[in-house]
Amino acid sequence: MSRWKGLPEELDPRVRQLVVRLRRAKDHSGLSLRRLAARTGYSTSSWERYLSGRSLPPRDAVEAMARLDGDDPARLLALHEVAAEAWGTASEHRGPPAGPGTGPPPRPHGRALRITLIAGSVALVLAVATVVLLAVRLTDGAGKAAVTPLTASAATQVPGSPKRSERPTYTCVAERIDGRWYTGNSRTLKAVLAKGHAGPEVAEAQCLLHQAGFSPGAVDGIFGPHTQRAVKELQKHSGLVVDGIIGPHTWKALRR
Repeated sequence: MSRWKGLPEELDPRVRQLVVRLRRAKDHSGLSLRRLAARTGYSTSSWERYLSGRSLPPRDAVEAMARLDGDDPARLLALHEVAAEAWGTASEHRGPPAGPGTGPPPRPHGRALRITLIAGSVALVLAVATVVLLAVRLTDGAGKAAVTPLTASAATQVPGSPKRSERPTYTCVAERIDGRWYTGNSRTLKAVLAKGHAGPEVAEAQCLLHQAGFSPGAVDGIFGPHTQRAVKELQKHSGLVVDGIIGPHTWKALRR
């Protein structure tokens, strides 16, 4: 088995998770870097950068690594999607892209465009969902306020005083539909969530964690350390990979 060097301390945890999984896959394959390059079409120097955390591997490279032993690449690709978002937020602080010859010629612009479109779609969905949720709550507020033990707390505000926070509040109203649990914040079955994410999908996961008996703390729509710990406990209990990342398999366990 390879003796790996430590990863950079400043590496984002979501990128670190992907690199660790790629290292495990490489070790399990028993291939040298030269043979790995021949099997995947990505150069030896490219894999050295990918596996040391100095460069984010493209989606095609991750999929090629996952298929070396005939495994389903879905989980590695889900980790790659999360890592790509984290990498993108820090890309402006990084140096220019590596020159020709460091990887295979296939479609660099197509992969960058795909990542940009995914990130833009997620941001748009979160923005629309937040606006709709606020509009519904303002309408309901004219009647009476809903009270539930799992409602996120809101600071008391004196009429006429400046607003303290624009953060939305979430409630958990559990309902069984077609054999699955829903709590009124999101109906997603495939959204990939990790530490640092926020929005109604996170609030839905927090409500479902409460429903399953794994407390994530306050239902505030923010994926923090308490929520991550509760997700890992659920994954361990359900026999899933314990990585603290919510993907399709974890959603299935949450909603059953």
